[in-house]
Amino acid sequence: MDKRANPFRPGAGARPPVLAGRERELEDFDVAVHRYMLGHPERSILLSGLRGVGKTVLLRECERIAGASGWEFHSFEAGRDDEAGRDDDSLAGFLATGARAALLRYSRSARLKERARNALAVLRSFQVCWKLPEGNELVLAANPAFGRADSGSMGRDMIDLLLALGEAAAERRTGVLFTIDEMQFLSKRELSDLCMALHKVSQNAVPVMVAGAGLPSLPGLVGDAKSYGERLFSFRTVNSLPQADARRALVDPVSPAGLSWESDALDEAVDVSGGYPYFLQEVGRCAWNAAEGPDAIALADVRRATPEALRSLDDGFFRVRFDRATDGGRSYLGAMAALGAGPHRSQEVADRLGKSVAAASALRGNLIKKGLCYAPRPGYVGFTVPLFDDFVRRTGEAD
Repeated sequence: MDKRANPFRPGAGARPPVLAGRERELEDFDVAVHRYMLGHPERSILLSGLRGVGKTVLLRECERIAGASGWEFHSFEAGRDDEAGRDDDSLAGFLATGARAALLRYSRSARLKERARNALAVLRSFQVCWKLPEGNELVLAANPAFGRADSGSMGRDMIDLLLALGEAAAERRTGVLFTIDEMQFLSKRELSDLCMALHKVSQNAVPVMVAGAGLPSLPGLVGDAKSYGERLFSFRTVNSLPQADARRALVDPVSPAGLSWESDALDEAVDVSGGYPYFLQEVGRCAWNAAEGPDAIALADVRRATPEALRSLDDGFFRVRFDRATDGGRSYLGAMAALGAGPHRSQEVADRLGKSVAAASALRGNLIKKGLCYAPRPGYVGFTVPLFDDFVRRTGEAD
Protein backbone atom coordinates (compact mmCIF):
# COMPACT_ATOMS: atom_id res chain seq x y z
CA MET A 1 0.00 0.00 0.00
CA ASP A 2 1.08 3.61 -0.54
CA LYS A 3 2.44 4.72 2.85
CA ARG A 4 1.80 8.34 1.94
CA ALA A 5 -1.94 7.64 1.82
CA ASN A 6 -2.04 5.78 5.16
CA PRO A 7 -5.20 7.04 6.93
CA PHE A 8 -4.35 5.90 10.46
CA ARG A 9 -3.17 8.52 12.96
CA PRO A 10 -1.61 7.28 16.19
CA GLY A 11 -0.62 10.25 18.32
CA ALA A 12 -1.26 11.95 21.65
CA GLY A 13 -4.71 13.51 21.43
CA ALA A 14 -4.82 13.05 17.64
CA ARG A 15 -8.35 12.61 16.33
CA PRO A 16 -8.66 9.25 14.56
CA PRO A 17 -10.10 9.25 11.04
CA VAL A 18 -13.26 7.62 12.41
CA LEU A 19 -14.38 8.34 15.98
CA ALA A 20 -16.09 5.02 16.56
CA GLY A 21 -17.93 4.02 19.71
CA ARG A 22 -18.10 7.46 21.38
CA GLU A 23 -21.43 8.61 19.97
CA ARG A 24 -23.26 8.46 23.31
CA GLU A 25 -20.76 10.67 25.16
CA LEU A 26 -20.80 13.29 22.41
CA GLU A 27 -24.58 13.23 22.08
CA ASP A 28 -24.95 13.73 25.85
CA PHE A 29 -22.63 16.73 25.73
CA ASP A 30 -24.46 18.21 22.74
CA VAL A 31 -27.75 17.84 24.61
CA ALA A 32 -26.26 19.56 27.68
CA VAL A 33 -25.08 22.56 25.63
CA HIS A 34 -28.45 22.97 23.94
CA ARG A 35 -30.33 22.60 27.23
CA TYR A 36 -28.25 25.47 28.59
CA MET A 37 -29.30 27.54 25.59
CA LEU A 38 -32.93 26.83 26.51
CA GLY A 39 -32.37 27.86 30.13
CA HIS A 40 -32.15 24.31 31.51
CA PRO A 41 -28.67 23.94 33.03
CA GLU A 42 -26.97 20.55 33.08
CA ARG A 43 -24.10 19.13 35.09
CA SER A 44 -20.52 19.45 33.94
CA ILE A 45 -18.93 16.28 32.53
CA LEU A 46 -15.97 14.19 33.69
CA LEU A 47 -14.36 11.48 31.54
CA SER A 48 -12.22 8.90 33.30
CA GLY A 49 -10.23 5.98 31.98
CA LEU A 50 -6.82 4.50 31.27
CA ARG A 51 -4.37 6.15 28.92
CA GLY A 52 -4.84 5.58 25.20
CA VAL A 53 -8.64 5.35 25.27
CA GLY A 54 -9.24 8.75 23.63
CA LYS A 55 -10.22 11.03 26.53
CA THR A 56 -8.28 14.00 25.14
CA VAL A 57 -9.86 13.51 21.73
CA LEU A 58 -13.29 13.62 23.36
CA LEU A 59 -12.42 16.87 25.13
CA ARG A 60 -11.50 18.42 21.79
CA GLU A 61 -14.80 17.18 20.36
CA CYS A 62 -16.63 18.82 23.28
CA GLU A 63 -14.90 22.07 22.36
CA ARG A 64 -15.98 21.65 18.76
CA ILE A 65 -19.60 21.10 19.79
CA ALA A 66 -19.54 24.12 22.12
CA GLY A 67 -17.91 26.30 19.47
CA ALA A 68 -20.51 25.30 16.89
CA SER A 69 -23.16 26.66 19.27
CA GLY A 70 -21.33 29.97 19.63
CA TRP A 71 -19.77 29.23 23.03
CA GLU A 72 -16.34 30.38 24.11
CA PHE A 73 -14.06 27.48 25.07
CA HIS A 74 -10.65 27.32 26.71
CA SER A 75 -8.41 24.31 27.42
CA PHE A 76 -5.98 23.48 30.19
CA GLU A 77 -3.76 20.50 30.97
CA ALA A 78 -2.99 20.06 34.64
CA GLY A 79 0.63 19.17 35.35
CA ARG A 80 2.35 16.81 37.73
CA ASP A 81 4.08 18.36 40.72
CA ASP A 82 7.47 17.43 39.25
CA GLU A 83 6.86 19.25 35.97
CA ALA A 84 8.66 22.56 35.44
CA GLY A 85 6.43 25.61 35.40
CA ARG A 86 3.65 24.02 37.44
CA ASP A 87 3.46 26.97 39.85
CA ASP A 88 3.00 29.42 36.98
CA ASP A 89 0.35 27.34 35.27
CA SER A 90 -2.32 27.08 37.94
CA LEU A 91 -6.02 26.39 37.68
CA ALA A 92 -6.70 29.94 38.88
CA GLY A 93 -4.49 31.38 36.14
CA PHE A 94 -6.21 29.26 33.50
CA LEU A 95 -9.71 30.32 34.56
CA ALA A 96 -8.67 33.97 34.67
CA THR A 97 -7.11 33.79 31.19
CA GLY A 98 -10.17 32.09 29.73
CA ALA A 99 -12.53 34.53 31.42
CA ARG A 100 -10.51 37.48 30.15
CA ALA A 101 -10.62 36.27 26.54
CA ALA A 102 -14.39 35.71 26.69
CA LEU A 103 -15.17 39.01 28.42
CA LEU A 104 -13.06 41.10 26.08
CA ARG A 105 -14.97 39.56 23.20
CA TYR A 106 -18.31 40.23 24.89
CA SER A 107 -17.35 43.84 25.67
CA ARG A 108 -17.07 44.63 21.96
CA SER A 109 -20.86 44.48 21.71
CA ALA A 110 -22.38 47.85 22.56
CA ARG A 111 -25.53 46.23 23.93
CA LEU A 112 -23.54 44.16 26.41
CA LYS A 113 -20.82 46.66 27.15
CA GLU A 114 -21.89 47.50 30.70
CA ARG A 115 -22.44 43.89 31.82
CA ALA A 116 -19.11 42.81 30.32
CA ARG A 117 -17.28 45.74 31.91
CA ASN A 118 -18.72 44.82 35.32
CA ALA A 119 -17.49 41.27 34.85
CA LEU A 120 -14.07 42.54 33.71
CA ALA A 121 -13.87 44.55 36.93
CA VAL A 122 -14.50 41.37 38.93
CA LEU A 123 -11.83 39.60 36.91
CA ARG A 124 -9.40 42.44 37.54
CA SER A 125 -9.98 42.09 41.28
CA PHE A 126 -9.36 38.35 41.02
CA GLN A 127 -6.09 38.87 39.17
CA VAL A 128 -4.86 41.57 41.54
CA CYS A 129 -5.74 39.53 44.63
CA TRP A 130 -4.05 36.37 43.35
CA LYS A 131 -1.15 38.13 41.60
CA LEU A 132 -2.01 36.77 38.17
CA PRO A 133 -0.75 38.24 34.88
CA GLU A 134 -2.90 40.94 33.29
CA GLY A 135 -3.21 41.92 29.62
CA ASN A 136 -3.01 45.51 28.40
CA GLU A 137 -6.58 45.48 27.12
CA LEU A 138 -7.83 44.44 30.55
CA VAL A 139 -5.90 47.21 32.30
CA LEU A 140 -7.57 49.75 30.02
CA ALA A 141 -10.99 48.15 30.22
CA ALA A 142 -11.76 48.11 33.93
CA ASN A 143 -10.68 49.01 37.43
CA PRO A 144 -10.96 46.39 40.17
CA ALA A 145 -14.42 45.75 41.63
CA PHE A 146 -13.49 46.00 45.27
CA GLY A 147 -15.35 43.53 47.44
CA ARG A 148 -15.75 40.94 44.68
CA ALA A 149 -13.23 38.19 43.90
CA ASP A 150 -10.76 39.72 46.35
CA SER A 151 -11.56 37.93 49.63
CA GLY A 152 -8.29 35.99 49.67
CA SER A 153 -10.25 32.71 49.69
CA MET A 154 -9.72 31.03 46.33
CA GLY A 155 -13.00 29.13 46.50
CA ARG A 156 -15.11 32.25 47.19
CA ASP A 157 -13.20 34.37 44.68
CA MET A 158 -13.57 31.70 42.01
CA ILE A 159 -17.32 31.76 42.65
CA ASP A 160 -17.44 35.54 42.09
CA LEU A 161 -15.40 35.23 38.90
CA LEU A 162 -17.43 32.41 37.31
CA LEU A 163 -20.76 33.96 38.28
CA ALA A 164 -19.79 37.29 36.72
CA LEU A 165 -18.57 35.49 33.62
CA GLY A 166 -21.72 33.38 33.41
CA GLU A 167 -24.01 36.38 33.80
CA ALA A 168 -22.24 38.19 30.94
CA ALA A 169 -22.44 35.05 28.78
CA ALA A 170 -26.13 34.53 29.57
CA GLU A 171 -26.97 38.08 28.52
CA ARG A 172 -25.27 37.36 25.23
CA ARG A 173 -27.25 34.11 24.98
CA THR A 174 -24.14 31.99 24.85
CA GLY A 175 -21.90 30.11 27.30
CA VAL A 176 -18.34 29.32 28.30
CA LEU A 177 -16.71 25.88 28.40
CA PHE A 178 -13.50 25.13 30.27
CA THR A 179 -11.84 21.80 29.39
CA ILE A 180 -9.33 20.37 31.86
CA ASP A 181 -7.16 17.41 30.87
CA GLU A 182 -5.11 15.28 33.31
CA MET A 183 -7.49 16.50 36.00
CA GLN A 184 -6.20 13.99 38.54
CA PHE A 185 -3.10 16.19 38.89
CA LEU A 186 -5.09 19.10 40.34
CA SER A 187 -4.45 19.46 44.06
CA LYS A 188 -7.19 18.58 46.51
CA ARG A 189 -7.50 22.30 47.27
CA GLU A 190 -7.95 23.14 43.59
CA LEU A 191 -10.57 20.39 43.15
CA SER A 192 -12.40 21.62 46.24
CA ASP A 193 -12.39 25.24 45.06
CA LEU A 194 -13.58 24.22 41.60
CA CYS A 195 -16.41 22.17 43.09
CA MET A 196 -17.45 25.11 45.28
CA ALA A 197 -17.55 27.41 42.27
CA LEU A 198 -19.46 24.97 40.05
CA HIS A 199 -21.95 24.36 42.87
CA LYS A 200 -22.78 28.07 42.98
CA VAL A 201 -22.80 28.28 39.17
CA SER A 202 -25.35 25.44 39.09
CA GLN A 203 -27.52 27.08 41.73
CA ASN A 204 -27.58 30.33 39.74
CA ALA A 205 -28.11 28.52 36.41
CA VAL A 206 -25.48 30.52 34.54
CA PRO A 207 -23.97 28.95 31.38
CA VAL A 208 -20.49 27.94 32.53
CA MET A 209 -19.47 24.30 32.12
CA VAL A 210 -16.38 22.19 32.77
CA ALA A 211 -15.46 19.13 30.73
CA GLY A 212 -12.67 17.29 32.51
CA ALA A 213 -10.71 14.13 31.82
CA GLY A 214 -8.41 12.03 33.96
CA LEU A 215 -7.36 8.61 35.14
CA PRO A 216 -9.79 6.12 36.72
CA SER A 217 -9.05 7.58 40.16
CA LEU A 218 -10.63 10.93 39.20
CA PRO A 219 -14.22 10.29 40.40
CA GLY A 220 -12.92 9.28 43.82
CA LEU A 221 -10.68 12.34 44.03
CA VAL A 222 -13.63 14.61 43.26
CA GLY A 223 -15.72 12.91 45.93
CA ASP A 224 -12.91 13.28 48.46
CA ALA A 225 -12.52 16.98 47.62
CA LYS A 226 -16.17 17.81 48.30
CA SER A 227 -18.93 15.59 49.66
CA TYR A 228 -21.33 16.90 47.03
CA GLY A 229 -18.77 16.66 44.21
CA GLU A 230 -20.39 13.63 42.62
CA ARG A 231 -23.62 15.60 42.13
CA LEU A 232 -21.91 18.37 40.16
CA PHE A 233 -20.69 16.15 37.33
CA SER A 234 -21.98 13.61 34.89
CA PHE A 235 -19.34 10.86 35.08
CA ARG A 236 -18.45 8.85 31.99
CA THR A 237 -16.05 5.90 32.04
CA VAL A 238 -14.11 5.68 28.76
CA ASN A 239 -12.76 2.21 28.07
CA SER A 240 -11.61 0.00 25.21
CA LEU A 241 -14.04 -0.25 22.31
CA PRO A 242 -16.54 -3.09 21.96
CA GLN A 243 -15.58 -5.44 19.14
CA ALA A 244 -18.05 -4.01 16.63
CA ASP A 245 -16.79 -0.45 17.19
CA ALA A 246 -13.14 -1.56 17.16
CA ARG A 247 -13.70 -3.24 13.80
CA ARG A 248 -15.38 -0.10 12.47
CA ALA A 249 -12.41 2.00 13.60
CA LEU A 250 -10.23 -0.12 11.32
CA VAL A 251 -12.62 -0.73 8.41
CA ASP A 252 -14.12 2.72 7.81
CA PRO A 253 -10.81 4.60 7.31
CA VAL A 254 -9.70 2.31 4.45
CA SER A 255 -13.06 2.16 2.66
CA PRO A 256 -12.72 5.51 0.81
CA ALA A 257 -9.59 4.11 -0.87
CA GLY A 258 -11.58 1.10 -2.10
CA LEU A 259 -9.82 -1.23 0.35
CA SER A 260 -11.07 -3.74 2.88
CA TRP A 261 -9.86 -6.08 5.61
CA GLU A 262 -10.15 -9.83 5.33
CA SER A 263 -12.25 -11.08 8.24
CA ASP A 264 -9.51 -13.08 9.98
CA ALA A 265 -7.08 -10.17 9.55
CA LEU A 266 -9.57 -7.85 11.21
CA ASP A 267 -10.07 -10.25 14.11
CA GLU A 268 -6.31 -10.49 14.62
CA ALA A 269 -5.83 -6.70 14.56
CA VAL A 270 -8.58 -6.16 17.12
CA ASP A 271 -7.14 -8.88 19.34
CA VAL A 272 -3.58 -7.50 19.20
CA SER A 273 -4.78 -3.99 20.02
CA GLY A 274 -7.09 -5.04 22.82
CA GLY A 275 -9.67 -2.70 21.30
CA TYR A 276 -7.90 0.38 22.74
CA PRO A 277 -8.25 3.33 20.35
CA TYR A 278 -4.60 4.39 20.38
CA PHE A 279 -3.40 0.83 19.83
CA LEU A 280 -5.94 0.33 17.04
CA GLN A 281 -4.44 3.30 15.22
CA GLU A 282 -0.90 1.94 15.63
CA VAL A 283 -1.81 -1.57 14.50
CA GLY A 284 -3.86 -0.17 11.61
CA ARG A 285 -0.98 2.05 10.52
CA CYS A 286 1.53 -0.80 10.53
CA ALA A 287 -0.88 -3.23 8.83
CA TRP A 288 -1.51 -0.74 6.01
CA ASN A 289 2.23 -0.23 5.51
CA ALA A 290 2.87 -4.00 5.49
CA ALA A 291 -0.03 -4.92 3.20
CA GLU A 292 0.82 -6.12 -0.29
CA GLY A 293 -2.69 -5.44 -1.56
CA PRO A 294 -3.93 -4.68 -4.03
CA ASP A 295 -7.39 -4.33 -2.50
CA ALA A 296 -7.37 -5.97 0.95
CA ILE A 297 -5.36 -6.28 4.16
CA ALA A 298 -4.78 -9.99 4.83
CA LEU A 299 -4.00 -11.99 7.96
CA ALA A 300 -0.39 -12.41 6.83
CA ASP A 301 -0.09 -8.62 6.57
CA VAL A 302 -1.28 -8.15 10.15
CA ARG A 303 1.11 -10.81 11.43
CA ARG A 304 4.02 -9.16 9.63
CA ALA A 305 2.94 -5.79 11.01
CA THR A 306 2.47 -6.84 14.63
CA PRO A 307 6.17 -6.84 15.65
CA GLU A 308 6.59 -3.33 14.16
CA ALA A 309 3.47 -2.09 15.94
CA LEU A 310 4.72 -3.48 19.25
CA ARG A 311 8.18 -1.95 18.72
CA SER A 312 6.59 1.42 18.05
CA LEU A 313 4.45 1.16 21.17
CA ASP A 314 7.36 -0.10 23.26
CA ASP A 315 9.73 2.66 22.14
CA GLY A 316 7.18 5.43 22.50
CA PHE A 317 3.90 4.96 24.32
CA PHE A 318 5.20 2.51 26.94
CA ARG A 319 8.89 3.44 27.27
CA VAL A 320 8.44 7.15 27.92
CA ARG A 321 6.23 6.30 30.86
CA PHE A 322 8.37 3.49 32.25
CA ASP A 323 11.48 5.67 32.13
CA ARG A 324 9.89 8.23 34.46
CA ALA A 325 10.03 5.72 37.30
CA THR A 326 12.93 5.46 39.72
CA ASP A 327 14.86 2.19 40.03
CA GLY A 328 12.69 1.24 42.98
CA GLY A 329 9.58 2.21 41.06
CA ARG A 330 10.61 0.03 38.13
CA SER A 331 11.04 -2.90 40.47
CA TYR A 332 7.54 -2.26 41.80
CA LEU A 333 6.15 -2.14 38.24
CA GLY A 334 7.99 -5.36 37.47
CA ALA A 335 6.42 -7.05 40.48
CA MET A 336 2.99 -5.88 39.37
CA ALA A 337 3.55 -7.13 35.83
CA ALA A 338 4.70 -10.52 37.07
CA LEU A 339 1.31 -10.86 38.75
CA GLY A 340 -0.60 -10.06 35.52
CA ALA A 341 -2.72 -7.24 34.15
CA GLY A 342 -4.21 -6.30 37.52
CA PRO A 343 -5.37 -4.42 39.46
CA HIS A 344 -3.55 -6.20 42.30
CA ARG A 345 -3.69 -6.13 46.05
CA SER A 346 -0.86 -3.98 47.39
CA GLN A 347 -0.03 -6.81 49.77
CA GLU A 348 0.59 -9.19 46.85
CA VAL A 349 2.91 -6.72 45.15
CA ALA A 350 4.83 -6.11 48.37
CA ASP A 351 5.16 -9.87 48.92
CA ARG A 352 6.53 -10.23 45.39
CA LEU A 353 9.11 -7.55 46.20
CA GLY A 354 9.99 -9.17 49.50
CA LYS A 355 8.95 -6.05 51.40
CA SER A 356 6.27 -5.16 53.91
CA VAL A 357 3.29 -3.15 52.65
CA ALA A 358 4.52 -0.18 54.67
CA ALA A 359 8.00 -0.40 53.14
CA ALA A 360 6.57 -0.63 49.61
CA SER A 361 4.00 2.13 50.10
CA ALA A 362 6.45 4.93 49.28
CA LEU A 363 7.21 3.32 45.91
CA ARG A 364 3.50 2.86 45.24
CA GLY A 365 2.74 6.46 46.23
CA ASN A 366 5.44 7.85 43.97
CA LEU A 367 4.16 5.85 40.99
CA ILE A 368 0.64 7.14 41.62
CA LYS A 369 1.93 10.71 41.85
CA LYS A 370 3.69 10.29 38.50
CA GLY A 371 0.51 8.94 36.91
CA LEU A 372 1.97 5.49 36.22
CA CYS A 373 -0.36 3.70 38.63
CA TYR A 374 -3.68 4.41 40.31
CA ALA A 375 -5.57 3.08 43.31
CA PRO A 376 -8.93 1.69 42.10
CA ARG A 377 -9.90 1.17 45.75
CA PRO A 378 -8.10 1.11 49.10
CA GLY A 379 -5.42 -1.58 49.27
CA TYR A 380 -5.21 -2.11 45.50
CA VAL A 381 -3.01 -0.78 42.72
CA GLY A 382 -3.37 -0.88 38.94
CA PHE A 383 -1.52 0.24 35.83
CA THR A 384 -2.80 3.46 34.22
CA VAL A 385 -1.65 2.19 30.82
CA PRO A 386 -3.47 -0.77 29.24
CA LEU A 387 -1.33 -3.81 28.29
CA PHE A 388 1.54 -2.32 30.31
CA ASP A 389 2.13 -5.66 32.01
CA ASP A 390 2.79 -7.21 28.58
CA PHE A 391 5.38 -4.51 27.84
CA VAL A 392 7.19 -5.01 31.16
CA ARG A 393 7.35 -8.78 30.71
CA ARG A 394 8.23 -8.48 27.01
CA THR A 395 11.22 -6.26 27.80
CA GLY A 396 12.37 -8.44 30.71
CA GLU A 397 11.75 -5.80 33.37
CA ALA A 398 9.72 -8.23 35.50
CA ASP A 399 12.72 -10.52 36.02
